[in-house]
Order: sequence, then structure tokens, then C-alpha cells
Amino acid sequence: MLENKTLFSTVPDYMRPLFEGVTYPWELLPRLRGFVDSVTASGLEGFTEYAPGVLVGAGVTVADTATVIAPAVIGPNTEIRPGAYLRGYVITGEGCVIGNSSEVKSSVLLDRVQIPHYNYVGDSILGNRSHMGAGSICSNLKNDGTNVVVRGERDYSTELRKLGAILADGANVGCGCVLNPGTVIGRNSDVYPLTSLRGVVPADSIVKSSGNIVKKIK
Repeated sequence: MLENKTLFSTVPDYMRPLFEGVTYPWELLPRLRGFVDSVTASGLEGFTEYAPGVLVGAGVTVADTATVIAPAVIGPNTEIRPGAYLRGYVITGEGCVIGNSSEVKSSVLLDRVQIPHYNYVGDSILGNRSHMGAGSICSNLKNDGTNVVVRGERDYSTELRKLGAILADGANVGCGCVLNPGTVIGRNSDVYPLTSLRGVVPADSIVKSSGNIVKKIK
């Protein structure tokens, strides 16, 4: 369940080269800087230059009090709300919401991702229609500074010192949650508010608390 093809049903056309030949989502991050640099330098059809090194698609709105640090690629009809802070090397799909006082750096957001209130998303991959409740964060650095290991049915050594969370399509994180480094949330899974989470959550699950994960009843 940890392969990109299982976590994400679709990828925007302009992101496809980033995903080509990559099996696991954390493998995207070492490629992200070079890819975003290349795209912002060469341009994208249907995108315009909002500021040097920042490309925006049609229908993008950026609040006057938002800060977008280059390079960045903002997909069509995405809304950057007041106080949002994009710290560079951010690429989004279509129809995303980056909201009030939310901070994003070195991350990939697919289509219709919502991080609308006081969220931190660093070195993370957020799948289509995923959502983070108010105050939820993707912690991207271990206390001891060692490389992040994704702990699922087996351990995956990412060789990355910084890795936040991976949210598959439709993942929904409640308010006030902490997703510890290397957390993966499967497709259409829900996390109850105020949960500190690590490891891998299977698809179609409900995380009621740390260590209390149940399957959804369909």
C-alpha cells in the first residue's frame, strides 16, 4: 500500500515527470528542487508568472497578506488565503486551499488538497482531496536529527533527515493532530482530532487514538 500507484489515483499532467520512475512517495522529495527549478525556468502552458520564479495557473487567487517564496508552482483555481506562507519548492495541483496562517515548504499537493487553518506542511506529499483540520501539522524532523524510517509491515529507510507525512487520496486529519516524521495515512482514512500519530495507517480506516485503529464499515 505504500507505492505511489496505490496511494494516488491521478497526478496532474505537469507533475508527471516528477513521478516517473519513482516507486515510493518519499523518493519524490530529493527530486523536487530540481524539478521545480526546471519548470519555473522553462514555464508551463496555461500558467503565468505571478512573481519571479512563481508560476500560477488560471483562476489562482493570492491574498495580499500571503507570502509566496520562489520557486513555486500553484495549480489552477487554487486559493492562497490571508497569512499563508509558502517557503519555496511548493507545487500544487488544481483547486487547492492553503489557508489562514498555514505554512508549506518543499512539498507536493495534488488536486483539491485543503490545509485551511493554521497548518504546517513540510517535506510532505498530500494526495487528491486530502484534508487537514485546523492546527494539524506534519512534523518533519526527528528530535535526534537522524534519518526518518517509515515503519509499516516492514521498515523503509528513506535516507532523508527531513520527511513529514504522506496523505493518500481522500485522507482526512482532524483538528490539532501531530503527524510525526514518516507517517503515512492510507486512502480514505480518517484521523480523530488531537491524535499524535506515527507509522502507517491502512486504507479505509479510522484512527480513534494512537494505537486504536479500526476498519471502516462499508
